[in-house]
Amino acid sequence: MDVERHVDGNAIAGLLAEVFGREMTDVRARCAACGTVIAVGALLVYRSGPGDVIVCPACMTMVLVVSNLPDGPQLHIVAMSWVGSPD
Repeated sequence: MDVERHVDGNAIAGLLAEVFGREMTDVRARCAACGTVIAVGALLVYRSGPGDVIVCPACMTMVLVVSNLPDGPQLHIVAMSWVGSPD
């Protein structure tokens, strides 16, 4: 069986802080595909390409793509219906 390796959302903490100007791993987000509400730090991060692909652990839908480009960080929200306060 071929198992892809991933890390948790804490791996992109610095990049998210640079984009949003604050610590984001304890912020909750809602997956637009399945409705799961989860802390950003608990999302799954796959780091095998030029950018990081972040997926919902409940349904494995890609919710974010982040890249650290020469011009600065880039964040593409794919399937996240909202991002809010920790609780």
